[in-house]
Amino acid sequence: MNLGVKPPTAFSALVQCKCPRCRQGRMFSTGPYNMKRFSDMPEVCAHCGFKFEIEPGFFWGAMYISYAFSVAIAVNISLILWWYAGNPDLWVYAFANGGVMLALSPLMLRYSRVLMLYLFGSVSFDRKYFDKF
Repeated sequence: MNLGVKPPTAFSALVQCKCPRCRQGRMFSTGPYNMKRFSDMPEVCAHCGFKFEIEPGFFWGAMYISYAFSVAIAVNISLILWWYAGNPDLWVYAFANGGVMLALSPLMLRYSRVLMLYLFGSVSFDRKYFDKF
């Protein structure tokens, strides 16, 4: 039992893509850059048995979070290029944003799902599941 062990904070568990109920089980089966299975999630947490997809289509809402990530990243890349490169040609903006979006899309998908579950999943940390093992 983990009675003497302090559980991770919600932010720490979110960054590590851990289950919101026990903060120990992994939410994804593989690493983010395994291109064949980067979006694979187990149906339930291996540690506490929490069902990740609370209702059918729950993670469709994560598309909006992913879109917000994309807009924020594109605006930042464009501002950085404008500031440091002195307003380059349009193709420079397009290739820079496209390359960064392509490189970060597996991470954006994962973190949008994790945020969706943490913010809108109506589940909170329960110490009894952390202490299960």
